[in-house]
Amino acid sequence: MSNLARLVTEAAERHPERPALKLDDAVLTYAQLDGATRHVAGLLKSKGLEPGDRVGIMLPNVPYFGVVYYGVLRAGGVVVPMNVLLRGREVSFYVRDPEAKILFAWHGFEEAAREGAEEAGAELVTVTPGEFEALVGSAEPVGGLEDRDGSDTAVILYTSGTTGTPKGAELTHDNLYTNCEVSVRTLFDGTERDVILGALPLFHSFGQTCALNAAMRVGALLTLIPRFDAGKALEIIERDQVTIFEGVPTMYHGLLNHPDREKYDVSCLRLCVSGGAALPVEVMRAFEEAFGVKILEGYGLSETSPVASFNHPHKERKPGSIGTPIEGVEMKVVTADGDDAPQGEVGEIAIRGHNVMKGYWRRPDATADVMRDDWFLTGDMAQTDEDGYFFIVDRKKDMIIRGGYNVYPREIEEVLYEHPAVSEAAVIGVPDESMGEEVGAAVVLKRDQQASADDIRSFVKERVAAYKYPRKIWFMDELPKTATGKILKREIQVPERAAR
Repeated sequence: MSNLARLVTEAAERHPERPALKLDDAVLTYAQLDGATRHVAGLLKSKGLEPGDRVGIMLPNVPYFGVVYYGVLRAGGVVVPMNVLLRGREVSFYVRDPEAKILFAWHGFEEAAREGAEEAGAELVTVTPGEFEALVGSAEPVGGLEDRDGSDTAVILYTSGTTGTPKGAELTHDNLYTNCEVSVRTLFDGTERDVILGALPLFHSFGQTCALNAAMRVGALLTLIPRFDAGKALEIIERDQVTIFEGVPTMYHGLLNHPDREKYDVSCLRLCVSGGAALPVEVMRAFEEAFGVKILEGYGLSETSPVASFNHPHKERKPGSIGTPIEGVEMKVVTADGDDAPQGEVGEIAIRGHNVMKGYWRRPDATADVMRDDWFLTGDMAQTDEDGYFFIVDRKKDMIIRGGYNVYPREIEEVLYEHPAVSEAAVIGVPDESMGEEVGAAVVLKRDQQASADDIRSFVKERVAAYKYPRKIWFMDELPKTATGKILKREIQVPERAAR
């Protein structure tokens, strides 16, 4: 049986009374979760769902997400997770493109969900606490799991669309099961005694694999936070004795700089995991010193289920590195011609293994663009060292070409984070008549610190080659971010004064 929903049925058989999902005072045991998914599967069957049919899920980090997610899989459906902050027009695309028949949406986002579902011709099922239990409870429960092949699509994850129209990465039951198995067993050393903080959005691949599926695989408790707030996260870590925290760099930044941080007892933490974007080395060092716990940084993409490489817990960890490939996965750095790049030279990361997607949903052209003889081309630029560790330099598309010289924003951002007054920074290319592109930096200062553009420019100039330092610097109150906390460079506006 290859159905991914076996994560829940097997855990429920092993320890039915253990808590599986928690949101403050609301707790679902594994037996209750298993029972609820049977009813969701029954509801879907009564609505005519056939194996392979797509179902949209537009739910925040609440226990209902797990109930619906595994219920859809149990019925043989394909889950299409969606960001809860989408507008009606966007919802319509995410329902229409995969031809989803049904959309489950949280009552708080019903207006946008209804608009999108109606435009796409899909049925909307609103998830309202109390009413939803009555609805699914009246459905005839489905006992077993729909038989699915390991190569069948389980989830369609849409890429964030930074390069245009979002594309749906088809992840199979085997892709997702193996990736969570390898992650929780070999990287996290996870057991049923662990408590994982579900701060990462579950509609995102990182949260789905490393929090939800990983917790189910070992029978751990996933304690949820619907919208990340550093103070609330610290409170939950202390209250629920969280042992594993997984986050993106902005979450670590938020926890580290929370004014009441020292009031909370976070000694229960045994492991922190970072991914989603590069974690500035200075943030890593400061966090580990303040919290007394090691952060292991990994790397992956929606197209790789997502985990591809990691700083393994029982090997040397190199700050600033995304580590080495996980078990069953190969990675290499290739030149523009497709040849293997020599050690130390910058090239594009290519990945091959059990984690690589089946392809983009009904986009053979887009799939062909990124696949070369089973190798997935990531668009991320990196180099390797003598020990085979990978170091991300930047996104291929983010690279700035200033007067013919390549400037990688990540390198300059690392230096900016070393400045004592800088809280956050993003480096982008600014069009320039003489240079083609000029290096620009949007900077957020720490609450109690002051610095001028000249101060920061001089600081960076002393530490990098003359062509790399940012000539254009401007200050912002905050940087635009995605729902997963990634800095959205494409939405950073360059002030007219800085552009001149």
